[in-house]
Amino acid sequence: MSLNNNSNNNAGYGAVPTSSHVAIRPDDNDDDTSSIADSHKEPHFEGAEIIRDVIVGLSDGLTVPFALAAGLASLNNSRLVVTAGIAEIVAGSISMGLGGYLAGLSEIEHYNSERIREVREVETVPHREEEEIAEIFEPYGITRSVVQPMIDVLKQDKEVWVDFMMKFELNLEKPSVHRSWISALTIGFSYFMGGLVPLMPYVFINSAITALNVSVAVTILALLIFGYVKARLLGISKPLSSALQMAIIGAVAAGAAYGIAKAIPQEAVSAYVFG
Repeated sequence: MSLNNNSNNNAGYGAVPTSSHVAIRPDDNDDDTSSIADSHKEPHFEGAEIIRDVIVGLSDGLTVPFALAAGLASLNNSRLVVTAGIAEIVAGSISMGLGGYLAGLSEIEHYNSERIREVREVETVPHREEEEIAEIFEPYGITRSVVQPMIDVLKQDKEVWVDFMMKFELNLEKPSVHRSWISALTIGFSYFMGGLVPLMPYVFINSAITALNVSVAVTILALLIFGYVKARLLGISKPLSSALQMAIIGAVAAGAAYGIAKAIPQEAVSAYVFG
């Protein structure tokens, strides 16, 4: 009788595993699902804001002092190039850092002002905000009837509703409160480090023309490496093209500065600089 009862109890669940069957545990499926999920992890670059600041600082630091030093090298005075170059690097670092600080501060202020406006709209014209949510999904073929349950959920929490509108309607991410200082320090330090590269040959080589040739080679190489690494970090498909682009920009800037300096009568420049 007990055998028949067991058979009846298991009738709706398939055959009971015996010694010739292998039972499948729920954990096995979980492991398979986990392995599939792990294999599908997509590489996304994080820290784009920091990299953007580094790019801004290094690109200007490598090109502007490079062009200045190349122009002053036409006077064939390494001491003058080093003095003016250091002054430019320090001033440029401070200027670029302040620019980054003000830009970060403006980003925070802009986000806060837009959020205040969005809170007011959610409170005063909620029906219009509901329409805007539907309009966000409309280009993807998602109808209002499909979106309505999500709208009802968002309406239950005003803060979440405002967060949703800020991100998906205005495409604004909340910036970090430390964003302005981080941006200022990153851009300023990157500019300073980049500016030292074209200036170093003039520190160790007395002949300004010889130092210029070394500076050109070192800076072009640094621009190539910087352009390639930047492209790799940002996931650009053609890093070599990015490297060449950076090198060409730096070379054109330095060539223009050197050409302009050479075009000015050297006697007038020497009399003005050296008295």
